[in-house]
Order: sequence, then structure tokens, then C-alpha cells
Amino acid sequence: MQTRWGECAVWDAHVHYFSRRFFEALAAQAGRTPTDVAAALGWELPLADPADLAARWAAELDAHRVDRAALIASLPGDEASVTAAVAIRPDRFFAYAMVNPLAENPPALAGLHAVCLFPAMHRYFMHDERVATLLARAEAQGSLVFVHCGLLTVGFRTKLGLPSPFDMRYSSPIDLHAVALRHPKLNFVVPHFGAGYFREALMLTELCPNVYLDTSSSNRWMQYEGLDLKTVFRRALDVAGPTRLLFGTDSSFFPRGWHRQIFEQQTTALSGLGASTADARLILGENLERLLTAR
Repeated sequence: MQTRWGECAVWDAHVHYFSRRFFEALAAQAGRTPTDVAAALGWELPLADPADLAARWAAELDAHRVDRAALIASLPGDEASVTAAVAIRPDRFFAYAMVNPLAENPPALAGLHAVCLFPAMHRYFMHDERVATLLARAEAQGSLVFVHCGLLTVGFRTKLGLPSPFDMRYSSPIDLHAVALRHPKLNFVVPHFGAGYFREALMLTELCPNVYLDTSSSNRWMQYEGLDLKTVFRRALDVAGPTRLLFGTDSSFFPRGWHRQIFEQQTTALSGLGASTADARLILGENLERLLTAR
């Protein structure tokens, strides 16, 4: 992609993959049909054939000249949707999936490039023994571990009148500290700069060289600390350095598709800081490439 630093490879570390099964699960919770759910949200309903959504996203990445994207299956049990997309287009996608380690039958991790944990959503601490079992499996396979910390809101659940009984007691990046130290060969990703726990996320990255920050979303949490995006990037670069920041957009549904505005905001912030071409290349793609192709 042509950027302020010339031609750069862009790898998006954070794209939610709202599959047909995702809509079906939401519909079951809301007592509606998948078509009704899509209409209520103003989103496109994917066809049942997984090749359709994979092709839709590949074309979207092509349109924006994005090289590759990490696709996140955004409810437990939907791993097959993202692994199918990767099987169809291994040159464009990586498979991430939400996993609940408290589930009676945790899924097989085969084919997953990252396991996504949402402690506040499923109500567990990262030092729970059931999480330790899952981490051992992820480490054996060479998968990343994505841990959502901080503020967690799911707007589409609110629009559908569905409850979101999350518990922020489980949201602190500090809860990941001892765990990351215990698994030095396992790489962890904390999205959204810690989503409101920015100070704690920075302390975590300072102490644990195997922790990365993903830059995705509008980062609305900045209002709590009176920060702007340029300041957030400056402080993150000061602590984590350019080698542990992963560009992401938090793109999700169609017809909006890939969230280019987020890309523009982040590159403007980096440009305003005088980021070098080498640092920009690391953040926009090379760091994620190193993590996912070295497994």
C-alpha cells in the first residue's frame, strides 16, 4: 500500500469475521431469524458457503491494497469459519478464534494462528488453572494468545436487546504479568492499547518482552485519560518500541468493510511523531509477519 513512507506492506492484526454461524448464534439468542438480525443491524448476511465470505474479504483487502489480515471468529465454537477461510485463501488470511477456557469441551486448536481470550466476558482470571491448560496447548502449537483487557462493549448486542453481563474485575493487564513471565516462549497480544488500562498495559510490556500491543479500533477509551492518539503512540513507542506494536483496525461487518478511516488516523498520528520508514514498516506489517510466519 502507498503510505506516507512509500510503499509499505500492510497486515491488519484485528479483523472480526462475522460468519453465517455467527449470525445464526446471535439469532438464537435474540429469538429472531438471521435475516432479521442482519436487517436490525444494517449488516450484510453472509451466504452459508464459507467461500463466499472469504472471497468478500479477499476482494475488500484487494480494494484497499491490504496484504493480509488476521480474521477473528468472534464467538466460541466458530473456529471452523476462520480455518475454512484460511484454507481457501492461505495467502491472505490468518485464523484467530475466541475460546472460552471454562467450557466443558475446549476446542481443538489445530489450524489456529491465535487463541483469543476475553476474561471479562467469560469471567475468569488469567491465572486460573483451566487457562493454564489452554496456554500449554497454545504454546505447544506455536499459537499467539490474544487477551482482551480493559473496557469491553459489544454494540450489536445492545442493538438487539441482548444482555452483556461482563465483569471488569477480570480485565486488568496486570493479571497477565505472572502468566507471561511463566511462558517466555509464548507471545501475547493485548488489543486496543489495553482499552482504558493504558498505564497498566505499558507496565506489562515493560516487564514482559513477549507481550505486544495491538493498535486497533477508535480507541474511545482515550477520553478517560485525556489522551489523543498521537500521545498514545508516542508513549507506547517509548515503552514497547516499534517492534512490539501491531497495526489493526477492528474492522468487522459489511457493507462498511475494511475500516480505512482507522488506518488514516493511525498513520497520521505516526507521521506527526516523525516515525521513520523502518518503524512504520514494522508497525504496519513486519511485526505481525514475523510473529505469524515464524511459527
